Amino acid sequence: MDALSLSQSRKSDAPVSNLPPVPTTEDLAVINEFLTYIEIELGLADNTLAAYRSDLMQFAAFCDRKCSRPMVRVDRIVIGEYLKHMQSQRNLRTSSVLRHTASLKMFYRFAVARGKIPENPTEHLETAHGWRKLPDVMNRPQIEALLKAVDPAHPLALRDQAIIELFYACGLRASELADLTERNVHAELGVIRVIGKGRKERIIPVGKPARAAMEKYMRELRPKLLAVSKSRVPNVFVSRSGRGINRIVLWQRLDRISRAAGLKHIHPHKLRHTFATHLLSGGADLRIVQELLGHSDIGTTQIYTHVDADRLKNVHRQHHPRP
Repeated sequence: MDALSLSQSRKSDAPVSNLPPVPTTEDLAVINEFLTYIEIELGLADNTLAAYRSDLMQFAAFCDRKCSRPMVRVDRIVIGEYLKHMQSQRNLRTSSVLRHTASLKMFYRFAVARGKIPENPTEHLETAHGWRKLPDVMNRPQIEALLKAVDPAHPLALRDQAIIELFYACGLRASELADLTERNVHAELGVIRVIGKGRKERIIPVGKPARAAMEKYMRELRPKLLAVSKSRVPNVFVSRSGRGINRIVLWQRLDRISRAAGLKHIHPHKLRHTFATHLLSGGADLRIVQELLGHSDIGTTQIYTHVDADRLKNVHRQHHPRP
């Protein structure tokens, strides 16, 4: 049974929230064309593509159940009802609703530009802006505790030590660390080449402790792990079976090690936040931090200046005679 037949076979009284995200064949063709466009022409990352796909498939299923029409033939009223449904019945966070809204706006702009629909039903849809939450960062004693929490007796200790050192030294995203290849490590120059969001390339210096940890892992442990799989895996960081690890594994290992250190809610992005905040606290230029993080908009990087401002306020309150 194809997507269209499956879509038309559903009972009209089925609850919308329980629908599988199956679009009609008409919608599926436009969704796939849109995803190809943002992948090839915009160079968006795989995780971003997956998020767009999920958002659009869910909306297509909603349109099919709500008004028995493809998403390319609905009006702004249906879109408004969908966004209300997302917030009220599914109890999604504001940030998630904003992401769905942005996905729909971008999709319909594409559909109009390609002549798929005569007008954009999201043209007058206002995009609300959520509160920007200050990133949670670690202090230096916590970083030291995390680094010391790696059990030296663990068979993957050298790898895990290098992972934590590199996260903190370079401010990498989990996917960037997982995708780091041997050819992009330039030990003689003390830098790594990273391919980030939107296939953007950046060169990041690696501090001495992180460089030493990575070189020791690559020299003493990585060859042994690769020998298990008997294959030449390009990834720097591999599993005990000799295969490249993914960002989920990185999250899991970091969570386990942080719990051993008595720390909670430590994840790769928290180390990225800490990297940026500590650089700014040490006097680094905001533009340099932007470049190291791979932010296209400096406004995204500026949030770390507010974190540092909070630290200055705390120091002022503690030490000024008239706080």
